[in-house]
Amino acid sequence: MFTTSPKLLACCLLARCLISAERYQASEPHMGSVVAITLYAENPDQAQQAFVAAFKRIADLNRILSDYDPGSELSRACEGRSASPELIRVVSHAQKLAQETGGAFDITVGPLTRLWREARKAKKMPTDSVIAQARERSGYRKLTVNNGILSCAVSGMLLDAGGIAKGYAADEALAAIRQKGVMSALVAVSGDLAIGDSPPGKRGWRVKVLNRVRELSNCAVSTSGDEFQFVKLDDVRYSHIIDPRTGTALRDSRTVAVIARSGIDADAIATAVSVGGSEFIDKLRTAYNAEILLQ
Repeated sequence: MFTTSPKLLACCLLARCLISAERYQASEPHMGSVVAITLYAENPDQAQQAFVAAFKRIADLNRILSDYDPGSELSRACEGRSASPELIRVVSHAQKLAQETGGAFDITVGPLTRLWREARKAKKMPTDSVIAQARERSGYRKLTVNNGILSCAVSGMLLDAGGIAKGYAADEALAAIRQKGVMSALVAVSGDLAIGDSPPGKRGWRVKVLNRVRELSNCAVSTSGDEFQFVKLDDVRYSHIIDPRTGTALRDSRTVAVIARSGIDADAIATAVSVGGSEFIDKLRTAYNAEILLQ
């Protein structure tokens, strides 16, 4: 008599579940952009639970990491209060990358990003003296993390997690989806993607990385560039991305795409390479096992 082994039966049941999974999509506005989630779930209830958990996680992180909200934990980080595990993780990751890139990535760039936001609105170039003053209130070496407390060495320092927060939020949203039993999902927070298991019957999720379509799974993709966020001042194109080392917005910056193991890595590396160009590519590619592309 033929008998089926427990291992074979489990594989058959898993395959049947994957085949029966259906595709669901949802989107909500978060973190200054539209967050889009696509997933494969066994039924509408499971899909709904996964969407609710993911969007809630992103909303919670935005309340912690937004530099547009004066009441966020990030905005009050230099007040000497105990920081949440989420903020500590993001800042610690940022400080590590700042050291690896000599400050090309710098989460203390807040005074400079605010200065250049006003310049874009007013369409007026900030003076050298104003830039110098903002630089005095920036610099990753002036920020320390000790026993869950952030310490800022200079009065008026402000943190800006714009180059890392969305990638981290995508990671955490994907983790929330997985906790609901959904393994095949893709979370897109603007240009930052967190990608789970492949769709049923597919080799991977079809994702356009620069000009090439890739099939990807269990990784993250981030794209950094100024295609939509720039200003022309005195006939010079200035990006929304700031070089913390000079205090000046990038001029005619290139588009950078990074494929890495996590969104927090991919997002931050893309920003660092946007600033530093090819200077850090080999080092970061090796350190983070990342694929880094320039256009």
